[in-house]
Amino acid sequence: MEHLDVLIVGAGLSGIGAAHHLQDQSPWAEYAIFEARDSIGGTWDLFRYPGIRSDSDMHTMGYSFRPWTGGQSLADGESILQYIKDTAAETGIDRRIRFNHRILRAEWSTPDARWHVTAERTDTGEEVELTCGVYLSCSGYYRYDHGYEPHFEGREDFQGTIVHPQHWPEDLDYEGKRVVIIGSGATAVTLVPSMATKAAHVTMLQRSPTYIASLPGHNPLARGLRKVLPEAAAATCTRWAMALGAQGMYSFSKRRPAAMKRMLRKGLEREMPGVDLDTHFTPRYDPWDERLCFVRDGDLFEVIRNGSASVVTDQIERFTPTGIRLASGQDLDADIIVTATGLELLFLGGVELVVDDEKVDVSQRLVYKGMLLDGVPNLAVVFGYTNNSWTLRADLISGYVARLLNHLRSTGLRQFTARRDERDSGAGTFLGLTSGYVLRAVDQLPLQGTRFPWRVDQKYTKDYRALKRSGLEDDNMEFSNPVPPAIADRSDLVEAAT
Repeated sequence: MEHLDVLIVGAGLSGIGAAHHLQDQSPWAEYAIFEARDSIGGTWDLFRYPGIRSDSDMHTMGYSFRPWTGGQSLADGESILQYIKDTAAETGIDRRIRFNHRILRAEWSTPDARWHVTAERTDTGEEVELTCGVYLSCSGYYRYDHGYEPHFEGREDFQGTIVHPQHWPEDLDYEGKRVVIIGSGATAVTLVPSMATKAAHVTMLQRSPTYIASLPGHNPLARGLRKVLPEAAAATCTRWAMALGAQGMYSFSKRRPAAMKRMLRKGLEREMPGVDLDTHFTPRYDPWDERLCFVRDGDLFEVIRNGSASVVTDQIERFTPTGIRLASGQDLDADIIVTATGLELLFLGGVELVVDDEKVDVSQRLVYKGMLLDGVPNLAVVFGYTNNSWTLRADLISGYVARLLNHLRSTGLRQFTARRDERDSGAGTFLGLTSGYVLRAVDQLPLQGTRFPWRVDQKYTKDYRALKRSGLEDDNMEFSNPVPPAIADRSDLVEAAT
């Protein structure tokens, strides 16, 4: 049976980054990337809706080892996808990807010190088995096969077209059409200004408001630093400045939510004078209890000002043949309804985990340093920030995994395991958000603890110290399972085992 030192799951932004860190820091490690779909890019290949773009600054969302040099700060999806593909091609990572391989089960054996992995070929249906020393999950956090769609009474009565952004038809013609977009999250606020340029009118229908702020499409700091510093130095300075700025805004929001609310409100008053902000843009929760939405160069506010788009805040009573009837009695006429109702979370890609013949209940496990599950050996999860760019933490985690691999190799050990003690207890999901898509998946997500290293603080500076500048050994990290003497006598087998 084939054996790999590392199995990376997912060929998206995280998986390609993880592969680079392995090649750079642990060049001895044999690895492969298993990708369930038939293409590279993950999210940035899957989503094809109008205006798809990042909602994080690309100077932090780009890789630390290959800085983003594009002009756009909030870049379009096509540019991001090409950036991922180019990164994979430069060092041959793309040749290590096995497409159409979906992981079904991963079973750990302590005596063998390896994972027995079962995958399904999505193109042929056949099962593939192999073993690996370390399982590195870069599969993201949501289901790729479908998004979240709540039940709408009368949906089958609607005579127009219903679309979910996760499965956007290539041939959808919305020019001159009346469009209602249900939702007010990152996808909705991107779709509204993009569709408003062609549609007769676009209505954003929301159950409750979301915090929204404007960011420049091109980063003036990055542009200025490039004029006075070498490219590499300018990229590093920009990355740190943007990362610290986002972390500072999050911390300020948590310490002084009322002050942050006033700042966001003043920005909206400048952008949309005369709009009923109390009804449509004043959420019931505090900033960053749910993720803050950013719009590029105020494009959402512009289409609301010029009348090509509008916002309605109400409950849906039912779909009708011609549109949507609201709880207030108002009817919204529509030719196209877009259900931008969010994602369905899926931790570890839905893989069944078994450790020494016992099935792992992920919802009862604590997360160590935001990446390891307590009591689950040689498995790491690459999971980015909810309040900053995903890649900032993904880079740190991938580098840390490479350090763990090198430590095992140098000590002749085969297993690393994070273990909690009696002082460590769960304190809610490790995401730290109260968004609907998080609350719907509470029973599927691991927990965070009340103290380091089990507490997930969503702070880049703290994680940078913990994952990049600190030692590997502590009271909660166990290195064990030495290479058996029968193998240790054979140098060729020692290398294979470690």
